[in-house]
Amino acid sequence: MIRRAPRSLAEHAPILFPALMLIVFFVIPFSLMIAVSVARRVPGGFYEPDFVFANYERFLTAFFGGVLAFSLELAGLVAVLAVGVAFPFTYRLARLPRAAQVRWLVFLLSILSLSEVIIGFAWSTLLSRTAGITNLFVALGLMAEAQSLTPSFGALLAGMVYQAFPYTVLVLYPALARLDPSLVEAARTLGSSPVRAFFTVVVPALRSTIVATLIMAFVFALGSYLLPQLLGRPQHWTLSVLITDQAIYQSNMPFAAAMAVFLVLVSLALVALALLAGRRKEEA
Repeated sequence: MIRRAPRSLAEHAPILFPALMLIVFFVIPFSLMIAVSVARRVPGGFYEPDFVFANYERFLTAFFGGVLAFSLELAGLVAVLAVGVAFPFTYRLARLPRAAQVRWLVFLLSILSLSEVIIGFAWSTLLSRTAGITNLFVALGLMAEAQSLTPSFGALLAGMVYQAFPYTVLVLYPALARLDPSLVEAARTLGSSPVRAFFTVVVPALRSTIVATLIMAFVFALGSYLLPQLLGRPQHWTLSVLITDQAIYQSNMPFAAAMAVFLVLVSLALVALALLAGRRKEEA
């Protein structure tokens, strides 16, 4: 198949509507956000047009720099754990009979219908002292008395991995479902164990898909807002929480816009890296 650039307006028609939606719902709001981020805050919770970088300078202070570092580390850890759990699960799912695959996919889609609020309160209950899982451990004799496991970093990490898991599976599933089973069979025939065949054949064959899924999960976790408040302590709050705090409770829209601009730029940079990696693989 030979690719050629569209030569007429009619051939551009299929992309006009998505391009218009991208301009209306992303380019214009992002441009306004950049304009607000360099505005000057005035007393009373308002701001006036200007071109100052005080908001970005404040963002580089020790406190907000620490929040940024924690947000990036948390998002990276969530992405690695979510993909690490979802990849073998999806590989096994793609090898099940078709009917079983459909049931599992419907179950995962039903999880996606749950809002972040429901997930947060469900995990809060599961990890609470009065009705949590520690009561089961007490009944089994594994613990002396029930205790609360939230708020804590572990509770926050578990809740965010759980939230990202269905999205990760659904992104990995098409590539794993298309993987030729004869590749693994050939490795097994040559003497590889199932685990060795998985890591030496399946994982390298889907390297680009794994990287793209990691980036997707990272960006998804980076924007988490409710779970850090419901499952974590104040020191576990992410940059998204502080953006809302500055915009709504502190009435500092320019500073909130500056932090939001940085988050968007980080997300765009990761998407650009994924596209660049995919292009280099095609050229190779």
